[in-house]
Amino acid sequence: MAELENPDEMPRVITFLSSLLQRVAESNDVNRRFELQKISVFHGLTRPSISIQSYLERISKYANCSPSCFVVAYVYLDRFSQRQPSLPINSFNVHRLLITSVMVAAKFLDDMYYNNAYYAKVGGISTTEMNFLEVDFLFGLSFHLNVTPTTFHTYCTYLQREMIILEPSVNLGRSLKLHCSFNEDESTHPKQQLAV
Repeated sequence: MAELENPDEMPRVITFLSSLLQRVAESNDVNRRFELQKISVFHGLTRPSISIQSYLERISKYANCSPSCFVVAYVYLDRFSQRQPSLPINSFNVHRLLITSVMVAAKFLDDMYYNNAYYAKVGGISTTEMNFLEVDFLFGLSFHLNVTPTTFHTYCTYLQREMIILEPSVNLGRSLKLHCSFNEDESTHPKQQLAV
């Protein structure tokens, strides 16, 4: 699997991913007034008080998953949005979608990961809810969990573009450098639901 070369890049990946998801959620909050949207197990009754960035930092701090998990979680969120167009990412569901996507990515990608009860504590939800979220997320993805190096690189490129927006003076040569341990091709690209 493709990996980020430098684990110290993790906070930057979180910053860029949270910025991107914040804009997507805000955009879908506005569009929510005009489009029919389904309520799901991912929706909270209120917007969480913790910011998306703080929530991702919390997950990063306690879950100890590889930096690549956050990129793969981004891939999964995009796939979920494509397959579930009536459930766009918004400020009422983004936190539950994040904890679930990172947990699923860690289980699929990392050799060692925590169980659902641990992720539930990190995410501030019950273990029962975490179990339901995982099942709904997997079915929402149609269990399409494999991420090829080509797809991984494509999504990293989108995160690099986010970096340019946030930090225009940063040297791209040291951002999100990648290497692959195998070659496989997939013609998947981030769709407009997340690539705002």
